[in-house]
Amino acid sequence: MKIKTSLSRKAFLVCTYLFLTAFGLITFYPFWYVLIASLNTGRDFVRGGVYFWPREFTLENFAHAFNDARIFASLTVSVSRTLIGVIVGLFFTALIAYALSVRTLPGRTFFTFFFYFTTLFGGGIIPYYMLLRDLHLTRSFWLYIIPAIYSFFNFLLLRTNFDTIPLELRESAQLDGAGEATILFRIYLPLSKAILATLALFIGVGHWNDWFTGAYYQSRTEFFPAATLLQKLLSEAVTASVKLGQESSALTMTSYTSQSLQMAFVMILTMPIVVVYPFLQKHYVKGVMVGSVKG
Repeated sequence: MKIKTSLSRKAFLVCTYLFLTAFGLITFYPFWYVLIASLNTGRDFVRGGVYFWPREFTLENFAHAFNDARIFASLTVSVSRTLIGVIVGLFFTALIAYALSVRTLPGRTFFTFFFYFTTLFGGGIIPYYMLLRDLHLTRSFWLYIIPAIYSFFNFLLLRTNFDTIPLELRESAQLDGAGEATILFRIYLPLSKAILATLALFIGVGHWNDWFTGAYYQSRTEFFPAATLLQKLLSEAVTASVKLGQESSALTMTSYTSQSLQMAFVMILTMPIVVVYPFLQKHYVKGVMVGSVKG
């Protein structure tokens, strides 16, 4: 009986590893395909048959992409909004979460329900745009920062994490004369590094990948983030490809095409997240578990 159990378990593990390996390869291949397309000459890539490795290796796609002044401007906007957005978002989320984690706060239940209630309804795109316009944000960089300061989901995770911190620590600090700011920044936040790293990842990826805000609410092109610029470049490439002679003239004059440039732009925007994520991954699962399960 033990032999059968052992053999069945080994068979199960083999099937599990095979399935996970196949699933991982299927998930990874689209990223790999974009990478090899960006490293292959455009003229050769449109012939087809490039699936696993660049057939004609080149860096011209990236060189041409970085020659576009809009790339540096949009990357500057994306990096700035991501860094500022993460810092500001974590700061105000921590303030709200700490205040509403204090059980003696008057109106604690009401304010928690109020914040939750506002997530159930939305005014729609047009009223939201009119509000942003009246606040003079549609022509400002702060369009990306101010509306995104608050997130009920992030607040809930952080407040739940604060609730797991023993109340005796707060009371002891108060007896020693510590103020609320000291308790928050010297006790609560240092004990919440995992959930803070997780929230930083949530906020950062949200800012970096957001193209919708820039495309529909931003009136100044110099404030377009990289994701919005990529979306517009893809739209322009699709429009240009239907014009007679557009692709053929590109093939005769250069080794890159609109499609290969698109792949290069995608890689430029994707790599920062790919590089940063492994450093925060170890905190991700721990942070979500700590922030979602009250001890």
